[in-house]
Amino acid sequence: MLMTKKNLVITRTLGVALVAALGLGGCATYKEDFARINSRLDQLDVKVQNAAQSAESANQSAQQANQRLDQIESRVQKLEAAPHRVPRG
Repeated sequence: MLMTKKNLVITRTLGVALVAALGLGGCATYKEDFARINSRLDQLDVKVQNAAQSAESANQSAQQANQRLDQIESRVQKLEAAPHRVPRG
């Protein structure tokens, strides 16, 4: 009977150790998963920042182009409003 209790204690101890080992192994897997996810998020963040910079640059270029068009439009309107010149000859 003493041997059976001893075996039971050993079995319980091994079971607890096994559960603990599997639990810690699971934590390591989660840490790896989180590290992978964080790495991917960092990469996406860089891409978003680059896209935002490109969009800002494109916006500035478009604003400058609009200003030039406005200047040209006013010149065209002045030319259209001016009296027509009679050709020489």
